[in-house]
Amino acid sequence: MPDTAPISPRDQIADLVDYMNGRILGQPRLVSRMLVALLSDGHILVEGPPGLAKTRAVKTLASGIEGEYQRIQFTPDLLPADLTGTDVYRPQDSSFRFQQGPLFNPVIVADEINRAPAKVQAALLEAMEERQITVGGNSYQLPTPFFVMATQNPIEQEGTYPLPESQLDRFLLKVVIDYPAADTEVDIMQRVRAEAREDADALARPRALPVSRQTLLAARREVLDLHVAPQVERYVAQLVQASRYPQQYGAGLERWIQYGASPRASLALDRCSRALAWLDGRDYVSPDDVQQLAHEAMRHRILLTYQAEADGVSVDRVIDALLEQVPVS
Repeated sequence: MPDTAPISPRDQIADLVDYMNGRILGQPRLVSRMLVALLSDGHILVEGPPGLAKTRAVKTLASGIEGEYQRIQFTPDLLPADLTGTDVYRPQDSSFRFQQGPLFNPVIVADEINRAPAKVQAALLEAMEERQITVGGNSYQLPTPFFVMATQNPIEQEGTYPLPESQLDRFLLKVVIDYPAADTEVDIMQRVRAEAREDADALARPRALPVSRQTLLAARREVLDLHVAPQVERYVAQLVQASRYPQQYGAGLERWIQYGASPRASLALDRCSRALAWLDGRDYVSPDDVQQLAHEAMRHRILLTYQAEADGVSVDRVIDALLEQVPVS
């Protein structure tokens, strides 16, 4: 008799991670953080030069779970209705019918979000926060899961509309990616050639995929049930507090930090460290999980002073200093 034992949510997500890493070469951190955000029911902002497989990563994720993928290219002439949809007049019966926009897909990539004006950015971020949109006085629920990966190009800033800090705060994580190593780039060329030939081995998916909505929700429940020791919770709180009151920790950090991270940083570190530990096969969270995620959870929530900019100090360097100064309880 063939083995028909059910596959656990952890095993199915592990298959999804392997599937993505086999197709998104040279970006294991991006893959990891995408899965962390998905399991934490949050959204991520990815910053990196063009051509680093950001869109490919989202398409691969969408092909590995139950749900359609939609890419939205943000441009200066984009309107909020281009995202949410609009009421369309029907002359046949003199009525209006709502026509859904691209946001009504489970997996969204908002490409170059900083190239669209503030109204469009606000429409997307409202949908991310409320999981619904309102058109003509009527509210419409967005699908579950609903995962958004927004991208920014750090090279060309002319003609952009930078996201204000209050809106950046709504992203669970901000991931910064860079170019792959030379050996990895050779692997990428070989992979692309294989896919162009429609190589069955290159395109095959594990039998456990796609991950169903029920499996993903079950995985999220398991993540929430992970044990977090009180000492780890205090460490998270102290790390975020240190960004607000750096003078208590010395090292001259108060010269560099204008505003510290909001309580959303604590929530992000708590939820995401659980997901990271779960992906690692553990049933508890360690301080190392928190430290691994500190930069992604805090770099878009800390506002630096002009002195820091004059000194050439980056927000990642400030977070490094915070991790050095705040002791693990």
